[in-house]
Amino acid sequence: MTLGAFDLAVCVAFCALILGTAFWKSRRRADSADYFLGGRSLPWWLIGISVVAANLSTEQFVGMAGQAYGDVGLAVSAWQLTGSIGVVLVAFVFLPRFLRAGIFTMPEFLEYRYDATTRALMSVLTIVIYAMVTTPAVLYSGGTALETIFGIHRTTAVLAVAAVGLAYVLWGGLLAAVWADLIQGTALLVGGIVTIVLGIHACGGWDAFAAHNAGKLHMVLPKDHAELPWTVLVGGMWIPIVYYCGLNQFLVQRALAARTVAQGQLGVIFAGALWLLVPFAIVMPGLVAGQLYGDHVARADQAYPTLVRELVPAGLRGFVLAALGGAVVSSLASMLNSASTLLTMDLWKRHLRRDCAERELVLVGRISTVLLLGLATVVSLSELLEGGVFKFIQEFQGYVSPGIVAAFVFGFVSKRAPAAAGTAALVLSAPVYGGLAWLWPDVAYLHRMLATFLVLIAVMAAITGVRPLAAPRVLPVRADLDTRSSPVVVVAGAAVVLAVVAFFVVFW
Repeated sequence: MTLGAFDLAVCVAFCALILGTAFWKSRRRADSADYFLGGRSLPWWLIGISVVAANLSTEQFVGMAGQAYGDVGLAVSAWQLTGSIGVVLVAFVFLPRFLRAGIFTMPEFLEYRYDATTRALMSVLTIVIYAMVTTPAVLYSGGTALETIFGIHRTTAVLAVAAVGLAYVLWGGLLAAVWADLIQGTALLVGGIVTIVLGIHACGGWDAFAAHNAGKLHMVLPKDHAELPWTVLVGGMWIPIVYYCGLNQFLVQRALAARTVAQGQLGVIFAGALWLLVPFAIVMPGLVAGQLYGDHVARADQAYPTLVRELVPAGLRGFVLAALGGAVVSSLASMLNSASTLLTMDLWKRHLRRDCAERELVLVGRISTVLLLGLATVVSLSELLEGGVFKFIQEFQGYVSPGIVAAFVFGFVSKRAPAAAGTAALVLSAPVYGGLAWLWPDVAYLHRMLATFLVLIAVMAAITGVRPLAAPRVLPVRADLDTRSSPVVVVAGAAVVLAVVAFFVVFW
C-alpha cells in the first residue's frame, strides 16, 4: 500500500490532533496525583472511552482477528463479552473498595489488607508482566500491522511507535493518555465498523458471509477444543477476566481517577457496553479476511492488516495509518504510565525514599518509563511472539494472574486472612501453574489457570485456619469521596449483562 499526498496530510493532521489535545489538557500538572491519576477528576464518559482505547489496540485487532481467522472463529469474542460482565462485577464489588481507600495502585490495597511484603511482590510481578508480556505484545502487533499494510520494516515501525508513545506519556502522564484516548478510541471503533461493513459488502452481503463462515459463527465450541472449549466459559476464563478487568493497573487506574464512586462505576460499565462492538469491529473482520484473501495471509496475525490493505480505498489510507499507529500508542502509553506508577509509588516511595518531594516522584516516574519501554522494545523484536500474539498474552499472564486474583478475592471474603496467606498466593502462583503446564501439556491453559487458583485458595484457607488474624485489619477511608451509587448504574449494568447473554443465544 502506498500513501499519496492527501493520505499523508490526513495522517499528520490526525496525529497532531491527538498529541495537541493530550498536551494541552495535561499542562500545568506537576504533582503525583495529577501525573498518575489525572488529579482524580475524570468524568464517567472519559473513563469509559479511555478504558476501551487502552484495551483495544493492535494486539486485539491483530491477535483476536488472527484467532478468528484460525480455528477459534467468532468464539474468541468471548474474551471481550465476558469482560463486559466482568467490568459490571468490578463496578459493584471491587471499585467501591478501591476508591474508598484512596489508593494509587492495586498493590497498595494489598498492603492495607495484608502487609508491605505482599504489596512489593505484586508490584514486581505486575511490572514484569507489563515489561515482558503486554507492552512487547502491543509493540509487536503494531509493527506487524504497519509492516503488512504499508510495507514498513517492523523494526522501524516498532521504534517509531515507541518514540511517539514515550513522548506524550512523559509529558502529561495519565491525563495526557486519557484525552488522547478520547479521540483514538472513537477512531478505533469507527474504523472497525467501517472495515466490517466494507468487508461484508465485498463478500456479497451478510447471507453470503454467514453461509461461507457457518462453522465459525458460534460462541460455544466443543469441550475438547484445544484453546476455548465451552467449559472455560463457566470456569477458567473468569480468572484472567477478573484480573484484567478488576486488578490490572493500566485499566483500573482510569477508574481510580474518578470524581466519585458513581462516576467510576458508570465509567467502567460504559466501557463494557462499548466492548459489545468488538465481535463486529475486530473479530468478524478476521473471518472476512479468510473468506476474501486467505491466499494472501502468510500467518494468522496478518489477517486483519491484510484486509485493511486490500479493502481500504485511496484517500482513507492516511486515516487508517494514523488510527492503527494511534491505537498502539494509546495502549503503550497507558501501560507505561501504569508500570511507572507501580515502580514509583509502590517501590521507590514506599521502600527507598519515603520522604521524597512530589517533583522527584514525577521525575522517577519518567525515568522508569524510559527504562521499561527499552526492555519491552527488546522483547518485542525477539522471536517470542511469533506463535500468535493474543495467545502469548493470555498464556504467559497465567503465571501470575491466578495468584493475584486469589490474594484479592480471599482477602475480600476472609477478614482474618494473615499476611502469610497473601504472600503465599503470589509466591506459589508461577510454580504451581508451571508445574501443571508440565503435568498437563495437552489441557487448555485456562483449565490450568482455574486449577492453579483453586490450589492457591486451598493453601490460603489452610494458612488462615492455622494462623488467623486476631482482629481484621482496618482499611483507610477517603473522607472527601462521594461514595453514593446511583440507580442509573444498576440499570446500565443489568443492560450490559442482558446484551451479552442475548449475543451468546443468537450465535450459540
